[in-house]
Amino acid sequence: MNRKIRLIARLDVKDDFLVKGIQYEGLRKLGDPHDFARRYYEQGIDEILYLDTVASLYERNNLGNILERTTADVFIPITAGGGLRSVEDVGAVLKSGADKAAVNTAALRRPALITEIARAFGSQCMVLSIQAKRRDPARPAAGWEAYYDNGREHSGKDVLEWAKEAVSLGAGEILLSSVDKEGFQKGMDQELIAAVAGLVDVPVIAAGGASCAEDVAAAAKGGADAVAVGSILHYGKTDAPALKEEVRALGVEVRR
Repeated sequence: MNRKIRLIARLDVKDDFLVKGIQYEGLRKLGDPHDFARRYYEQGIDEILYLDTVASLYERNNLGNILERTTADVFIPITAGGGLRSVEDVGAVLKSGADKAAVNTAALRRPALITEIARAFGSQCMVLSIQAKRRDPARPAAGWEAYYDNGREHSGKDVLEWAKEAVSLGAGEILLSSVDKEGFQKGMDQELIAAVAGLVDVPVIAAGGASCAEDVAAAAKGGADAVAVGSILHYGKTDAPALKEEVRALGVEVRR
């Protein structure tokens, strides 16, 4: 394949700490998110993804200070998400240094928000975050439902239908996270990635469960334009240069 995929470091934040759990539960504090972001930038990661894990619960986004610190010495695209409920909220994280905004809960509740954000800041800035969960693991044909509140709350929306609708409303990118795979480091939901990527004409960021270069390469071959990884970087299982080289060796070109 000739296109170059992006490798994104995903940093889940609670208050002032980088955290990581399994299926968004049992969050463990790992340290200062700014330090991790700078390390990954220096290693050559392509982008940073900051997600405020408790923002929807408290109906606010707490990433402003972290974004301002990060953008002082990290010079790659940054996407921020969590608790963004309005055009004004998105404007605030962009002013703090984010390049793009990821929206989930508020878009599910009021899809017109997608269009409002796209008109205000451009479609490239409006990233739809989808937390996908299989309706019935025993019946793959049942498909996936879109969830919110870190995979705890049902939306009732079919993931594929929601992805198509969101793109028609102005979403310029989709952050596709598998709730079933999140945090386990046992592989990604490749069927989900291929289904969504094959349906929409905007970039798809695949997230949830990446354990090795083979998972990243498979997601790319399934149509993902980018892959977001967290645990394997945070816990030192690999680093950005090694992961990129391993992915290239599997026939998938990664940005240099």
